[in-house]
Amino acid sequence: MNAKELAAMIDHTLLKADATKEQVIRLCQEAKEHDFASVCVNPYWVKEAASHLAGSDVAVCTVVGFPLGATTPETKAFETKNAVQNGASEIDMVINVGALKSGDVKAVREDIRAVVEAAGGALVKVILEAGLLTGEEIVAACEQAKAAGAHFVKTSTGFGKGGATVEAVRLMRQTVGSDLGVKASGGVRDKETALQMIQAGANRIGASASVAIVSGGKGADAY
Repeated sequence: MNAKELAAMIDHTLLKADATKEQVIRLCQEAKEHDFASVCVNPYWVKEAASHLAGSDVAVCTVVGFPLGATTPETKAFETKNAVQNGASEIDMVINVGALKSGDVKAVREDIRAVVEAAGGALVKVILEAGLLTGEEIVAACEQAKAAGAHFVKTSTGFGKGGATVEAVRLMRQTVGSDLGVKASGGVRDKETALQMIQAGANRIGASASVAIVSGGKGADAY
């Protein structure tokens, strides 16, 4: 896989609380320079990113219910509609982890469905926070994401326990088959790790070390 092919699979990510306008602008410039799939920013920065990426092939991705996933479906739906209005075309939402671990898969499914419906056709990626889940819970979460009409399942927020693992990515891909995408995020800092995730079944990578990844180096931060 060459650098251009790899770049087309990367969501160039900046979700730190202290991210500045200048950093967001630089993120967008790097995304255009390297032809990354998207930039992923916090909701406040969606308008800014959309203005800098207008006319390019780089999508604007943002997060919903982030990073804990413990807000209500109504809140997540509002966040989603607002993000789309501001220029986001991809939504990375965090599942209700507590509901899943309580065995309430219906609540998990309806939570995801609320975001899918509010997205109005925008791509929805469902963050499982796999480091908090058992293998059975990962499978259950993937099944609910599929049933709710989501487009991707995603390993991690990058702010919780653990990050992307080859084992989790492989299990997620086995569960969703070819119907959904799989995004590996959290701790992917170099090309070798990114390729391992892709080999395990990921077709999207979330990383802040994106430039280092495509240039064969190693980045310092997970996000």
